[in-house]
Amino acid sequence: MPTNRSVALLAYDGLCTFEFGVAVEVFGLPRPEMPEWYDFRVCAVEPGPLRATGGIQVLADGGLEDLQSAGTIVVPGWKGVDVPVPEELREALRSAHGAGARLVSICSGVFVLAATGLLSGRRATTHWRYAQKLAAAYPEIQVQAEVLYVDEGDLLTSAGSAAGLDLCLHIVRRDFGARVANQVARRLVIPPHRDGGQAQFVEAPLPERRAEISALFDWVRRNLHRELSIDSLAERANMSQRTLIRRFHETVGCAPKQWILRERINRARNLLESGSQPIDRIAAESGFGSAENLRHHFREQLHTSPAAYRRRFAEPA
Repeated sequence: MPTNRSVALLAYDGLCTFEFGVAVEVFGLPRPEMPEWYDFRVCAVEPGPLRATGGIQVLADGGLEDLQSAGTIVVPGWKGVDVPVPEELREALRSAHGAGARLVSICSGVFVLAATGLLSGRRATTHWRYAQKLAAAYPEIQVQAEVLYVDEGDLLTSAGSAAGLDLCLHIVRRDFGARVANQVARRLVIPPHRDGGQAQFVEAPLPERRAEISALFDWVRRNLHRELSIDSLAERANMSQRTLIRRFHETVGCAPKQWILRERINRARNLLESGSQPIDRIAAESGFGSAENLRHHFREQLHTSPAAYRRRFAEPA
């Protein structure tokens, strides 16, 4: 259970209604079965009433002064990726973070966190449409365009709008455990953890020159148990090794081996969460070969062991 259960949700003129509603649904909805749920409030960035998408208006009870006592602050999107972030808001977020608050963004809300400078040297994500713009505007941020969310401990970012649900459920899982997160997911009628990342949604809007790499991504995800060399991937994609590596960097921001490792980690996590297969079998199915190799990469990437991960996140029978 979090030490500070106070959640502050930002509201601003031009509010992204869906992203705002996601945070309200997860953190602000009363849950009689959870007597020690989050203490939720809405904090206005500017004087109201505040216009929101869909022709509605919001009147918030709190303001930026309330952020200082919050344990979690959620930024539900932003007015636009090119709209400046007021210095008053940036300073309020920096001050709250310095006081111990974790900062959470949904979709384009990452541009607000980026403007504070707190994401410098950290990993972050956003909607795939904005990922290149984020990387260009803030080259000091390690943009991970292919994932649904990134947890940096005190700074958490999600991809597109609906990925905000994945991130909010992840926060509930962190704070209250897998059983409670699964209960919340059932009430929302969504899976407690979605397989894969947002790269699976990007194929249609990708420029034509990247179509072949998207097909390769799909094939690799279906064949993670195989030995996947750069040679074999380049041959399958019908391109040179140099071109393949360049396409990977353009599309997902990293080298093929790094991306495959992340996909294998995700595959192993899903198997650990959803079943009771032996660790050796999970290692084979996710492409790590041996349990020892799986444990090594779990320690390197997730700072835990497969067994400890399963104890914490496995779905109840």
